[in-house]
Amino acid sequence: MKLSLGPLQYLWSRQDTFDFYDLMTSLPVDIIYLGETVCSKRRNLKTGDWLDLARHLTEQGKQVVLSTLTLIEAESELKTMRRLCSQDDFLVEANDMAAVQLLSERGVPFVAGPFINIYNARSLAFLSRLGLRRWVMPVELSRASLKGIFDAPEAKTLEQSLETEIFSYGRLPLAFSARCFTARAHKLSKDNCEFVCGDYPQGLQLDSQEEQTVFTINGIQTQSGDVYNLLPEVADMKKLSVDILRLSPQREGMRDVIHHFRDAIEGRHIAALSSDAYCNGYWHDEAGIFEIKPL
Repeated sequence: MKLSLGPLQYLWSRQDTFDFYDLMTSLPVDIIYLGETVCSKRRNLKTGDWLDLARHLTEQGKQVVLSTLTLIEAESELKTMRRLCSQDDFLVEANDMAAVQLLSERGVPFVAGPFINIYNARSLAFLSRLGLRRWVMPVELSRASLKGIFDAPEAKTLEQSLETEIFSYGRLPLAFSARCFTARAHKLSKDNCEFVCGDYPQGLQLDSQEEQTVFTINGIQTQSGDVYNLLPEVADMKKLSVDILRLSPQREGMRDVIHHFRDAIEGRHIAALSSDAYCNGYWHDEAGIFEIKPL
C-alpha cells in the first residue's frame, strides 16, 4: 500500500507552495499530484512552474502525476489541459471527461480523479478499456460501495494492474460552481475577486445558525466543514486490497499526518491524530458530516 499527496486545493503564495513541496521530499509519501484543480485564475504557479516542480520531485524519488482542472469554462483552460495531456513525461490525473477523451485518443494511460463519476464496475471496465491505470474513488462512496464494485461480475474483466486510490485525509471536495463563493462573501464579483481566497489557506469556514461547522468555502469549491480522516480504517482498507491512500495538503500538521498513516500502513502502533473535529460518515454509509468512532 502506498501513500499519495493529492493536488493542492487552496491558493497559497508561490514561496509557501515551494516550501511545502520541499518538505515533502523528506517525508515518506510515494506519489505527489501537482497542478491547479480548482480555479484557473490562480496563477501563482503557471503550467511551466508545475512542470519544473514535477521534474524536481521526480529527481527526489517521488512519482509525480499532473492533475487537470475540474471545471472547464473557457478556451484558455482547454489550452492548458491540452498541454498537460500532450506531454509524455508524467502520468495525468483526469478530473474532467474532456481530459479522459484527450488521453484516450493518444493511447496513453491515465488516472481518473475523484470527480470522474465512477459508481459501478461497468463504468470502471469501460474506462479501463480507454486506458485507465488508476482510479480515485468518488469521495461520497462508502466501504460497502467499494466492495460492491470489487465483487461485481464486470470487475473480473479488469486488469490486475488497475490501482484503487481512496481519499483518506483532508477536507472533502464536495462540489464546484461557476460562482466564486469566497468572492461573494466579500461582496466581490468573480471577475474582480482580488484573489481573496488566498486569505484563507485552509478555506473559509461556513457555520449553520446552530453554530455547527457545515462546509468550508474555497473559491468555487465547496468542501466538508471538518477534515475527513480514515486513519482508523487503514487496516481494513488493506484487507479490501486498496492500493493507495490519498492525503490532501493542509497548511499545518502534514508531517505528523504522513507519519501516522505510514505507521498504520506498516502495522506499527498509531496514536490518534489531534484535531478539534473529524468526519468519516461517507465511508460508513452514513451522512458525510458524521464521525463514526471505531468499536
